[in-house]
This record gives sequence, C-alpha cells and structure tokens, in this order.
Amino acid sequence: MTKSIWLLSAGALAISTPAFAQDNTSETADNTATEAAAVQQDQDLDMNADIIVTAQGREQILQDVPLAVNVVDAAALQNSGATDIRALNQLAPSLLVSSTGSESNGSARIRGIGTVGDNPGLESSVAVFIDGVYRSRTGIGLNELGEIDRVEVLRGPQGTLFGRNASAGILNIVSKKPNLNQMEGYGEATLGNYDLLRLGGGITGPIGDSGLGYRLDGVYVTRDGYYRVEDPAEGTESRVNDRDRYFVRGQLLYEPGNDLEVRLIGDYSKRDESCCGAVYIETRQTFDPTPGAPGDYAYSAANPIVNILQALGETFPNGPNAYDQNPYRRNVSISPGRTYRNETEDYGISGQIDWDAGFGTLTSITAYRGYKAGGAADVDYGRADIAYRPDDGNNFRKFETFSQELRLQGSAFEDRLDWLVGAYYAKEDLHVADNTRFGTDYGTFASCRVVAGLNNPLLIGINDPGCVSTAPVPGLPVNFRQALTGQLVGLAGGGATGLARAGTILAGLDRLSDISDAGDIRANYYQDSTNYAFFTHNIFNITDQLSLTLGLRYTNENKKFSADFNNDNAACPAQQAALLPVLQDISTDPLLAAAARAQLQQVVGGIITLTCQGNSSPSLNGLDLADEFDDGELTGTGIISFKPTDNLMTYASYSKGYKAGGYNLDRSALGTRPVGANPTLGLRDNDDVTDLRFDAEKVDAYELGFKYSGRGFTLNVAGFWQEFSNFQLNTFNGSVFIVQNIGSCSDDLGGGDGDASAATGACTGDKKPGVRSRGVEVEASLRPHRDINVNIGYTYAQTKYRNNLTGAGEDPLDPFLFLLPGDNVSNAPEHVVTTSFSWTPELGNSGLTGLVYVDSRLTSDYNTGSDLFPEKEQDGYALVNARIGVRGRDERWAVELWAQNLLGEDYQQVAFNSPFQGANSRAHVAAFGAPSFAAANQLFSSYLAEPRTYGVTVRGRF
Repeated sequence: MTKSIWLLSAGALAISTPAFAQDNTSETADNTATEAAAVQQDQDLDMNADIIVTAQGREQILQDVPLAVNVVDAAALQNSGATDIRALNQLAPSLLVSSTGSESNGSARIRGIGTVGDNPGLESSVAVFIDGVYRSRTGIGLNELGEIDRVEVLRGPQGTLFGRNASAGILNIVSKKPNLNQMEGYGEATLGNYDLLRLGGGITGPIGDSGLGYRLDGVYVTRDGYYRVEDPAEGTESRVNDRDRYFVRGQLLYEPGNDLEVRLIGDYSKRDESCCGAVYIETRQTFDPTPGAPGDYAYSAANPIVNILQALGETFPNGPNAYDQNPYRRNVSISPGRTYRNETEDYGISGQIDWDAGFGTLTSITAYRGYKAGGAADVDYGRADIAYRPDDGNNFRKFETFSQELRLQGSAFEDRLDWLVGAYYAKEDLHVADNTRFGTDYGTFASCRVVAGLNNPLLIGINDPGCVSTAPVPGLPVNFRQALTGQLVGLAGGGATGLARAGTILAGLDRLSDISDAGDIRANYYQDSTNYAFFTHNIFNITDQLSLTLGLRYTNENKKFSADFNNDNAACPAQQAALLPVLQDISTDPLLAAAARAQLQQVVGGIITLTCQGNSSPSLNGLDLADEFDDGELTGTGIISFKPTDNLMTYASYSKGYKAGGYNLDRSALGTRPVGANPTLGLRDNDDVTDLRFDAEKVDAYELGFKYSGRGFTLNVAGFWQEFSNFQLNTFNGSVFIVQNIGSCSDDLGGGDGDASAATGACTGDKKPGVRSRGVEVEASLRPHRDINVNIGYTYAQTKYRNNLTGAGEDPLDPFLFLLPGDNVSNAPEHVVTTSFSWTPELGNSGLTGLVYVDSRLTSDYNTGSDLFPEKEQDGYALVNARIGVRGRDERWAVELWAQNLLGEDYQQVAFNSPFQGANSRAHVAAFGAPSFAAANQLFSSYLAEPRTYGVTVRGRF
C-alpha cells in the first residue's frame, strides 16, 4: 500500500511537467498574444494574492502571517469530497479528526495533541470555531458544513485572538457570505454506494437596493450503514452507522455603506441515525509461558470470556471461529431489544457587527447555541445482553451556550503599530443524563467471569446458580458445587470459620448471577461554566522588514458541578454488607497462606466489583453532590518576524496556552477507598465530589519557521517544541472513564509509574510537564500551469510522555496506565505525508473543462488507545481519494465521478476494551508475568473507519 501511494504522488508530479512545457512552447502565436499570455500566466501563477486569512484577527495574506496555518479553500474541500471536518485529515498533515461511540463524540488532534471526546466534561484541546462562534466540543462540529469559503487550521496554542482558549490549535471555519450584487444559486445531487443520496442547494442575492442581502443553504443526506447486523431481532436495525440528516443555514447581510457590516446567521441541523457500532479485533487469551522470566507471552487455545459469551448467544460474526476474526467484514451483533438509533439536534443564531469608527474597527459577535444528542446504545457491542442504554429519553447530553466577543482593532504611528484589544464572555450549561443499565444476561456473565478465574472450566455451569455447575464430578460422589465449597473452605482456613466464609462467598455468587436489567433509572450531571477574558494582540512594524507581535490574555473560569442519581441495583449494597466483612477478615487473618489469601481476595473482590460495576448502587441516591471552583490564568504570545526579501519571511515565536479544568462526568471515582488490600465501592459521602475534579491543562510552545513565495511555488517550514503540564487524559478501562492530569516528577520514581500497583509512584518532588511534542512541518505548493495545482505536506511529530509520570498533585499514575512512561501519545503518528493534485484542462474550444483530482494521506504506525495497550496498535496506511469529471463553461454545471478511500484501505479510528469483557492486556503478561498476571483475557473492540465509497455528483449554478 505504501508503494501505491508513492506511485500516485510521483505520477501527479510527472503529469505536471509536460503540461508546463506545452504551455511555453507555442511558436505560432504573434508577439502581442505571447506577451498577453505571459502576463496572464504570471497572474494565474501568483499563489499569494488569493489566499486571505483572518488567523490574526485581521484580513492578511497567508504568506505574511507568522504562524503555522493550513488553509483549505472551497475548491479543495469540494474536490476532496469534504462534508464535515473529518475530511480535513486528507489536506492537513498535522491534523487528525476521529469519531467514536456516537456522532457527538469527536476528537481533533493537532501535532498529536487532543482530547478523547467520549467524556463531555472535557473540552477539546483543539477548538472549533464556525463563523467566529466557538463550538464547545469537537463532536458538535461533525455536522454538514454547507457552502464554505475556507477552513483555517491554526497549529499550536491559541488564546490572544479567538474568543476561547485552545491549548493545541484551532479549526476556524468560515462560511460563504450573501451576495449583495446579484442573485445566484446552486444545486447538487450525489448518488453513491451504500444507497447514498445527498442533495444540496442554496440561493443568495440582494434585497432591493437597500444594501441588504440574503443567503440560504441546505443539505439532505441519507445512506445505509456500512456495518451489517447479523440476524437482527425483530425491531432491531439491520444496518449500523447509517446517515439520515439534514442541515439548513440562513443569513442576512447588511452593508449600508463602507463603514458598517451586519451579518446575522441562523442554522439548524438534525440527525436520526444508528451510530455507532464496533467490532471485535482481538479475542484471544494470553498467558506467561515462562513464569519468572518477564518479557514474553503466548496465546491460549481458548478464552473463557469467549466461551461464556458464546454460551449466551454471541456469534462472533466476522470469522470462521471466535478466535479468527476479520473485523473488516463489518458484521456486528446487537442484543435483542437494544438500539444505536438516536436523534441529534444542533442549532443556533449569531450576529456579527463590524463598524469602522475611524480610529479603529469595532467587531461584536453575539451567539446562542443549543445542542442535544441522544445516548441510547448497546454498550457491550455484542449479542449477549450485558449492558445497554435504553431509548427512553433518559440518555442524552445537552449544551446551551451564550457567548459575546468584542474586538477593537486599528493602527497608529503611520501604520507602524497594528493594535487589537478584545473581551470575551461565555456561559455554558451542560446537562448529561445517563441511564446505563446491566442487561438481562449481565448477572450470568459476571458470575461466570468470577468462576472462570478459578482456572477450572468444568466448574462453569452457565444455567446454574452462581454459574457453578451442579453436574456430578466424574468418579466422585459429589457435584462440582460441593467440590468448590470444599476447596473454598480449605482456602478460607478450614473448620467452622472456613465453612462460614465459603458459604458467604457462594451466596454472593448466587446474588451476582441474579442481577438482571438493573442499574440507573436516571443519573443527572450538571456543569455550569462561566468564562470571561480580556486580550490584546499587537503587531509592531519596527521596520518594513522587521515586526514584533505581542499578545496577552487573562482568562477567568468558574465551573459549578452538581449531580443526582436514581439507581435500583439493590444487589450492590447487599453484596457489600455480606462480603466486605469477609474481605476484611481474609485480608487480616495471619493464619491464611499468602497464596490462599490472594485467591480469596480475587474471588470476593471480583464479586463486589462486578456487582457494583461503575459505582452502580442505590446508596448513591441519597447523595447531594455539589462543587465549584474558580481558576484564572495569564497567557500570551511573542513573535518576531523578519522579511529579508519580498519573497521570504522568517519568524520565531513563544506562546503559553491554557485549557480550563472541569469535572469527570462519570461517578466511578466516587468512594473508591481501599478496604484491606482491595479497592471497593463501600464508602461514599458528598465530600467525594472533589475526586471528580481535574485541573487546567497548560502548555509552553516554541516555534521557528519561514515562508517562501515564488512564481508558482510556495514553501512553508515550521519547527516546534511544546511542553504540556497537567495534560488532561481521558481513558476508558473497560468499565469506567479515568480522567487524570498527567505530569512528570522531578524525582526518580524507581519505576513506580510503570508497575501494576496503585500504592507506588507518588511524587513528593517538583512537578514538570508530562507530555512533550516536537517536530517539523513542511508545506509546499506548486503551480506549474494555471490548470495544475500540486500540494505536498509532511509532518514529523514526536509527541511523547515523559518518564516518572504522576497524576495531579502527589497522586501516583493510575496503574492501568503503566505503559505510558516514555512512549508516544495515542493517535499521534510520527510521520504523515499528504499530497493533492488537481488538473483542470480546457477541452478544445467548447468552453468545457475537465477535472482530474487525487489526494492522499500516508500515515506511519500509531496506537489508537489512551492506555497504549498493544492490541490497539494501528499499522501505517495510505488513504487515497480521487475525482474525475467534466465542467461546463464558467463551471455552470459539472458531472463528476468520485471515490473516497479509493484503494479500499482497512484501518481503525479508535480501539477500546470491550466493556466488562475480561481483564488485562498481553502487555500485563509480558511486563509482570505469572503469578500476578498469569493470564490476560480482555476482549478488544474497535470503531472502524469508513470503507471505500464511490459515486457520481451532478451540480449546477446560475
């Protein structure tokens, strides 16, 4: 595949050479025509004048902006088939956008830095702005875009220009304005595989001679899902990851004169889609083949978790057997009666006023945004009914945001100073309702998990109480339940004490197996955020060649959190009341052998944990959780730029970035206090609310670069070094979300951050940044002929965790994250190459033009999981899009054939621990070996990227 992409890139460059030569070898034209053609050629090849950006709050030529910025214009978006921000991956090598468990869960990364989108309590390190209005989570920006003028990808921390802080970068999306001079319109229709139908259209024009204009854009999309549901139950969808959405945006633009512009924008989008399914990518169990010699692992012939799932009806539909899965067959199973179908609404209105007051231009942007996404899902991603979120109106995430931005920008001292001052205010109300429940098969599955941990497959009785077989033991006058009772009595100390302990343990297994359709009736999380900031950004033109830019921002963030719960999992407090005393006795009994104590702790702790999984208990119902914090931060930037010639600009910059802290909207961290040697969920009070809080993320960034412009050629190069303190990491461990601030301790922790213990790795020394991103970015554009454009981008980004990692304060790194020290951050490939080639030749003298377009993205290996488990590795791949077509005179009409993922590349977006389905990675076995990690039986699933799609588009304009 790698060879294919390089051949395509080489072919694109080869095509450009003869075309350029042909244009310059006409010997029959007269001198006047030749001179005119030469003038036209110079104008056509001028690549600088057309690219205007507002990356610094002013309209500037791209090559004059001393920042690392990608600009993707409307033509490039159309050619690449971009309909939402995920398609920008093909055109911006430092950017990676992915989506996971629902269309509201999106994550954007720049230079390897981003925020996992599954937990709405975390804001994105990469901020998304559409027409100057901040979209509070990346997933909210995954809607249809409509007619777009351009997208600016600003790399590195931002804060002194845009309303909201961003610690890694910004996606600035600018839609097309109304036309005040004449009426015009467009329409397009697309048909493709998976029964794709996409209709788009719009109209714009003036309203009389009043200086008022309008614009209306709309998009409708429907498409079958690219996952097929195997043997769907009645009422269950047969396809998953489909498209059924529409989008409409209306605008009014008022320009009564040259000194005033008023723009009103309203938009609404709705989706009614089944999203998002996942497939198994690893189902094998691993074990330590050489106990006492860490560093290796081997695969078992069977995995007890797989056996249990098959007994409960799981089909593992992507291979000849459960251990030989090909996920790219894209077959999924759904538990009967469950669904991924949800409605999502996104809407808002904004008003922008630009008034030239003479001494400066005042800009005001006022906006209100609303967003609500349903959360129904079969969260076990299989046919066995282990866990789900019902479609009952009690699962959603809802945002309401009001924002106001004011900027005043002008010049002084005969344009030697270009100054800008501004203020920003935003109020966001976030409400998450969660109704996660254990399914009808959960109790059986969970009790069988515990029994499977005893390493005797004959003990498992899938239909027996506690999943302990009542079948007779061959050759003995007892059944397996009686035999297990005797075994537990012996482990627990024998005699009356051992018998009592064994009886309590077996009763606990029986209670666990009886859990069915229990859990949350409704859990509510509220986070109200108030943000205000004052900022300034000033460009001092010291000479015609030398400029100094200084920016400063003060941000104040207030967040209020509250939560209430309604849960009916009565088994949890019953188990805790019965088993916690036994666990305490076992942990402190000096007469028990160490091996017996460890095995009993594993069994009893497993029963409690699986019963109360994710802190599911009615003891939460009486809590009245509330918390609040204020945070203020001073950030800024300094840039010095020098233009030794008109064609070359060099610059060096420093910037300090900031992203606010917040709350983990997952109650799992509440009350996890240790009892004996095992963490349990037995002790809770309202003071535990502080365990859900995480701190602000901060970054110090340095950049050095140059931008060169020549006739038909540009070359931009940037080197960067970024260090992140309190990096906000969100990780799903198979049952709950872990949110932890990652730092590095100045003291040597002696491997305490890389072991399997929560008791080691605390830091009493100074804290340093825990994540470092450094590398170089190269962007080149070549236009050898007015009909040919070639763009090449390359990003080398070494985005790594430091060693001696810790959590917030003195907290040790969570033992689940033991692979992080010294390794690459997830979803951060070191090498990315993007190319695009477009050729629009004239077809004779008819006025028709052709289109040949190819773009590609070549990515090196990276890990898709926040915990860096090796099962989640993604090999390098090449993704190619292509388009060929014919266009009428002045592009009044066009017919185009296109393909996305032309080469049918199979790759995944994000892999994860299949919920509740086993424990530990093969990395545990290799690092720690037996007996602590004698085996790892965790199953792994993945959200796959889209397969090859293709179709035809017809468009027209008037």
